[in-house]
Amino acid sequence: MLKIIFENVLTIFLAVIAVFFLVHLVPGDPAQVMLGERATPEAIESIRKELGLDKPMLTQLGSFFVRLSEGDLGRSIRSGHRVIDEVKTRLPATIELSVLSLFIALVIGVLLGMLAAKKPGGLMDLFLGAFSVLGLSLPIFFLGLLLALVFGLWLDWLPLSGRLGYSVSYEPQTGFVLLDAILYGDWDLFKSGIEHLILPAFTLATVPMSMIARLTRASLIESLRADYVRTARAKGQSEWKIFFKHALRNAMLPVITMTGFQFGLLLGGAILTENVFAWPGMGRWLVFSVEGRDYPALQGAILVFATGIVIVMALTETIHHRADPRLKISS
Repeated sequence: MLKIIFENVLTIFLAVIAVFFLVHLVPGDPAQVMLGERATPEAIESIRKELGLDKPMLTQLGSFFVRLSEGDLGRSIRSGHRVIDEVKTRLPATIELSVLSLFIALVIGVLLGMLAAKKPGGLMDLFLGAFSVLGLSLPIFFLGLLLALVFGLWLDWLPLSGRLGYSVSYEPQTGFVLLDAILYGDWDLFKSGIEHLILPAFTLATVPMSMIARLTRASLIESLRADYVRTARAKGQSEWKIFFKHALRNAMLPVITMTGFQFGLLLGGAILTENVFAWPGMGRWLVFSVEGRDYPALQGAILVFATGIVIVMALTETIHHRADPRLKISS
């Protein structure tokens, strides 16, 4: 356990350093962006000194670590707000979208994989093959625009963008719309939140859904051909009991690992999805920060993404070890 904690802390530390230097490689001068094209050199230099951009890179890195140890990610160059406050405002929207997308991907992906594994080479298996190829091939932004065109414009079933309807009043408590709606008992708020989540969540879930379905199918077919399944059949156990109690349980172990890995990828995919549907989360904020050469906001956003992925992967590894008694965590 101590080894895992040390590895995760080291990973985050290296991610912080990488984020700092990579952000400073983004072309453009933040001071120039802030003041506009007609700004005088004196004004630009004054802003650079105010932001600390005139200091050597290592000095800036040291100041960044000092602020980070105090829980301070600096202030956004564009808005002037504290980056940590911006993160608190936008992170719940991204988590809500990613969790619902992962839930959709896991439920539908496992179900499709189970149906395909029951009869390899059958109609459902062929459908899964076509669906997974299509899901992995279509770019997220194209699929999002296509779903918005069909279900938002042509059919007018679902809203095209945003997190809530204009007619819905909302006082954030936790920042998670669905959770707040349940706490308030406000079902109009819940309905509006779900309606706005459906299109971006399904768009974001397409790629992990395809991969989970293919992995579930392959793992189930392998489990159904194993010796312990033949032994269970020889003992006269029913096919349903063999399928769910023996084969499916063992087939889920690699799916657990894949699910954790896909959650990390969802955070990256959320950047495109949030911009397509104008979702007010971390991904959309990250794009705005890149456009505005907002160094503190960029560092804060990427650091949050990196930390989230490390935490999710650590939890995935822990759950995998708990689910598989053959694996032991070395202390």
